[in-house]
Amino acid sequence: MKDTFPERRLKIFFLNVQQFFALAARSVVRIFSPPFYYREFAVQFEKIGVDSIFISCLTGLFTGMVMALQALIQLKPFAATSYVGGMVCVTMVKELGPVLASLMVSGRVGSAITAELGTMVVTEQVDAMRVEGTDVIKRLVAPRLKATVIAMPLLVIFTDTVALLGGYIIAAGYDINPLMYYKSLPQFMVFQDLIEGVVKPAVFGFIIAMIGCYVGLSTHGGAEGVGTSAKRAVVLSSVLILVTDFFMTKIFIVFR
Repeated sequence: MKDTFPERRLKIFFLNVQQFFALAARSVVRIFSPPFYYREFAVQFEKIGVDSIFISCLTGLFTGMVMALQALIQLKPFAATSYVGGMVCVTMVKELGPVLASLMVSGRVGSAITAELGTMVVTEQVDAMRVEGTDVIKRLVAPRLKATVIAMPLLVIFTDTVALLGGYIIAAGYDINPLMYYKSLPQFMVFQDLIEGVVKPAVFGFIIAMIGCYVGLSTHGGAEGVGTSAKRAVVLSSVLILVTDFFMTKIFIVFR
């Protein structure tokens, strides 16, 4: 008896989930075993981390300015504009910084990883590496995963810092001096918030790298398939980032 269309789609979905987690598990294991391909890691870290600093800082600057402007408008009737720095800080560090920076990197880096690996698949470069006895996961996936997981928290730190600077640029126009802006930060933040602001982008980096690598290595259909895979990787990673952010926030709230 043949499977119905919904059953067939459901089987394909669970098969893809199984293959994704299998690839993720093998990639994590291979990060800690030699050879480590330091040169490949350095190249990927530059592409993923260093080259994304500008877009991350630009995102943080204008997001911080918008957050400060909105907060000042809401706080001004209550004569509480001195708290604007703390509000911008807690919002950026806990939520907007990790999420927005990860979405920007997903669009910029996730699609590039997928397109690069997808092109190698359709041009049979990956098959040639397997014939030569090269561990494809260790050679192609592990360096990208390690570079993304390390780079994302650093990018978010840049994003948050520039966002606070952008927030002060707006706050200065409302006669808020730097000392007043700075003193409001610890009134809204606790140490766990800083941990949350670093753990989240590391998890998001894992999602971006693994989705990009899995979809890229699953590419078929020539040049058109590469474009389709790049689009699918960006959509999947963006949705997973938002969903994961919700559940991670729930977990941090429980253990607060």
